[in-house]
Amino acid sequence: MANLRKLGRRSDHRNSMLRNQVQSLFENGKIQTTVTRAKEVRREAEKMITLGKKGDLSARRQALKYIYKKDVVYTLFEEIAPIYADRNGGYTRILKLGPRKGDGSEMCIIELVDYTKKETTENKENN
Repeated sequence: MANLRKLGRRSDHRNSMLRNQVQSLFENGKIQTTVTRAKEVRREAEKMITLGKKGDLSARRQALKYIYKKDVVYTLFEEIAPIYADRNGGYTRILKLGPRKGDGSEMCIIELVDYTKKETTENKENN
């Protein structure tokens, strides 16, 4: 993987942080982070959605190498990827929010385009 941003982290920490953010993006539909992290998350998330569009066993195993939660991979392949079946990229959107109050880092929201998370019956009962 050429031209990766280092994000001020060691490679093992950076990789685990990006994996966790991609996983959170697929779980929640959107996350709030810094702009540079969001650009790296976008690269990986779009690769995972492309694997989800393939839908075969090999693609599912490749996705499981990157995303550790099986239920998130299931959501990716069964709910998220079919939405983008006729789309050739551009699955995520970055909306800039402005500087963070503490250190002035540019903050943003990265979200999946045209995706609304399905509410389970448990969430409806709690509200």
